[in-house]
Amino acid sequence: MPTSLSPSTIEIVKASVPALAQHGTAITKGMYARLFRDEHIKALFNHSNQGKGGSQANALAAAILAYAQNIENPSVLMPVLERIAQKHIGYHILPEHYPFVATALLGAIADVLGEAATPELMTAWGEAYWFLADVLKAREAAIRVEIENRQGGWSGWRPFKIVEKHRESDVVTSFVLRPADGGPVIPHRPGQYLTFSLRLPGGQEIKRNYSISCGPNNISYRISVKREALGQGGSKFLHDSVVVGDILEATPPAGDFFLADEPDRPVVLLSGGVGLTPMVSMMEKIERMHPDLQVHYVHGALNSATHAMDCHVRTLAQRHGGISVHTFYSDPLVADTLGVNHDHQGFITAAWLRNNVPFHDADYYLCGPKPFLKILVRDLARSGIDASRIHFEIFGPTDEQMAA
Repeated sequence: MPTSLSPSTIEIVKASVPALAQHGTAITKGMYARLFRDEHIKALFNHSNQGKGGSQANALAAAILAYAQNIENPSVLMPVLERIAQKHIGYHILPEHYPFVATALLGAIADVLGEAATPELMTAWGEAYWFLADVLKAREAAIRVEIENRQGGWSGWRPFKIVEKHRESDVVTSFVLRPADGGPVIPHRPGQYLTFSLRLPGGQEIKRNYSISCGPNNISYRISVKREALGQGGSKFLHDSVVVGDILEATPPAGDFFLADEPDRPVVLLSGGVGLTPMVSMMEKIERMHPDLQVHYVHGALNSATHAMDCHVRTLAQRHGGISVHTFYSDPLVADTLGVNHDHQGFITAAWLRNNVPFHDADYYLCGPKPFLKILVRDLARSGIDASRIHFEIFGPTDEQMAA
């Protein structure tokens, strides 16, 4: 693996920044179109991210542009590369898959740029791609070794049996999974997710990520899934077709969004809708392992019909003694009573947080829909909270700057 890029490659890649800024998404869309001609490569991807809005293509275009802009100092991209490496662990992307991506990417660059895709440009981008690919492959290998060397760790797809299924709200159902082989599981870091390979009625196989909604242990995982009316059927399949005793296949816990191992500041957990799932995982660990930690959990839901796991959350808070819980309903039902099943009406805002949590002293963990994240991450940053203390998980690709 080369330790650095050649000066000529750096110069040519930097010179291509304007073209990437203008044509980046066209290139990445063309790359995915080429990749998906190969069925075994196509099967590796979560195609819900490829759909409406082209979020995956946008996310990759932004990452490629950032790489070109920082080609002299790619270390600034390490947070992005870590997220990609974790996704690759989840989808079981292996070193032998990288050549397919190289061929598709370089072919798409040639297609979109036409005569501007000179032999020199193509050679430079080939070198740049493989340099970055080698960085990712090395990181992924290290992650796999770490997982496999821990008790309960595994590599690739492992069968799990559904041992419990229970409804949390009108739209959220929880599933408890234990290994079909009866062995232990590797304790996850609260906030991480599992990736599943789901075989739908009719034979279609899809990949989906679901945050783990229980605290780490050696026995089982729990996921809590919102039934989505739209989409390609993953959540509907789990809600309507999966029963206790069924087998699902999953890769090991992955993800770069997780609670610090030893939190040393107050923690503010912010969630919207089913974004509560990693927060419940964090609170279960905090209740068990961090009795002196000050925690503020602030959750936003439509109303009591969609609000999941509230009783469980409040039980955890009561047992811990240092967890405060505040719930916002944006569209309360007639039967919803302020001060009984919710604490506030409307939406969570940075102004409310400023007056009700240790605003400048805390670490923030956020999960929820994109509009929820974009507003709160942006407003926290504008209020002076350092980016290193704002941690967030977004459902799907991160295709925009949350703090813009």
